[in-house]
Amino acid sequence: MNKLIKTKIGNYKPLREIVFEYLREAILEGKLEPGRRLMEIQLAEELGVSRTPVREAIRKLELEGLVIMVARKGAYVADVSVKDIIEVLEIRGAIEGLAASLAAERMTDEEVKELQTLAAEFKDSHVANNIERMIEKDIAFHEKIFVAARNEKLYQISQGLREQVYRFRVRYISEYNKSQELVEEHEKIVKAISQRNPKKSYGYGMEHIENLAVHMMDHVSVPEEKNKKFK
Repeated sequence: MNKLIKTKIGNYKPLREIVFEYLREAILEGKLEPGRRLMEIQLAEELGVSRTPVREAIRKLELEGLVIMVARKGAYVADVSVKDIIEVLEIRGAIEGLAASLAAERMTDEEVKELQTLAAEFKDSHVANNIERMIEKDIAFHEKIFVAARNEKLYQISQGLREQVYRFRVRYISEYNKSQELVEEHEKIVKAISQRNPKKSYGYGMEHIENLAVHMMDHVSVPEEKNKKFK
């Protein structure tokens, strides 16, 4: 049995849920790439389970939009379409700017220091070309800002978008890891917040997401192109 699956057996969840969570995590982290065909027999053998929990997991992943079913072809990991990016990042840009502006007014001095530390750790990870740690620190950086905004409704909205943004973030950082732009954008946001300047914080927060949108639009195929691969 796959070691990761085996270690989760003890949590008493149904096997189908364990397989679902495992495959979902693999897709979100980019370990199962867009366009990858999901073969029930192969996955069952790799995970050391029967085909039934794999089949049930794939159906649930389809409902979440992470998998698409193609007639007479089978299941494939769904790509991230331009439409997905536009819809998610339009919302994310607005709330990111708002969160940064509120954080500039409400963040404690201690939280500002923590944000500065996270920005520095992200930079160190960039220098070391440690993609996994860059993603971890990027998530923590933005999480700190949303928490410091002291707006529960805003935080809930950000969490609702979190996993969709995570898929973008993995691809974005993986392809952008040789650039200084992410580091510089983080530093501008931190500086504006530390100066208690809501207007600049809002602008830099928005700009950060807008740059993400531009980059992603250049690297993600449109749905029509995606579907052609499966026909």
